Amino acid sequence: MDNLHLLKALFLGVIEGLTEFLPISSTGHLILIGGWIDFASGEARVFEVVIQFGAILAVMWIYRERIRQLVIGVSKGDADSRRFAAVVLVAFLPAAVIGALFIGPIKRYLFDPAVVSAALIIGGIIILLVERRTTPPRIQTMDQMTWRHGLAIGFAQCVAMIPGTSRSGATIIGGMLTGLSRQTATEFSFFLAMPTMLGAATYDAWKHQHLLNANELLAISVGFTAAFVTALVVVKALIRFIATHTLSVFAWYRIGLGGLIAVMLLTAAA
Repeated sequence: MDNLHLLKALFLGVIEGLTEFLPISSTGHLILIGGWIDFASGEARVFEVVIQFGAILAVMWIYRERIRQLVIGVSKGDADSRRFAAVVLVAFLPAAVIGALFIGPIKRYLFDPAVVSAALIIGGIIILLVERRTTPPRIQTMDQMTWRHGLAIGFAQCVAMIPGTSRSGATIIGGMLTGLSRQTATEFSFFLAMPTMLGAATYDAWKHQHLLNANELLAISVGFTAAFVTALVVVKALIRFIATHTLSVFAWYRIGLGGLIAVMLLTAAA
């Protein structure tokens, strides 16, 4: 494996860490940038999914104390801890079921720049519309959430299987539409990402393990480490950002990028 291939893996790992928890679609960026830099991997889809594991480990590290308290609370029968764990589980189930049934056709037919372009633009418009609502949020902390909130956000997460939609964007906006504050919706999006991304990474790695050789594992390791380090910085910055800002800047970025991709595709087809 040459150094250029590893450099490309490093670059894509940084892109993953930058985009995974921002509402701008990490998968969409990986599809587009991976194609532009001609990143040739033995199993590119596995690379994209497994390096997400690095990003989710960053979130688990940041919230390690909250996770520890939750595990202890559940094991000791604490009612609040068990209720929150149940909310996360309920939110996780729709994506687990639908993903298991349809992930093959989704990857086969929807992992395409044209789909990414449309999803970026539509998602950006939706974010702008939701942010312009004047209805005050009813839920200010995750402890106030019920299984109904979790289920609604879980189905919103399923929309993110369309590349370019953004898992974090879908869950944050889904949470806001169910009455969660922007900060609470974002924090819950982080917690929901843990079982969702761990499950996806584990499943894809196991399913395609026969396609991975030592060279591919080295590239994945480089991308994994880059995603972990970058996500540590991004998640902390996002938490500070949403305390005083809306998500509108991300919406305009999505619309601008989606429009640029559409123009490039139309120009290439002409």
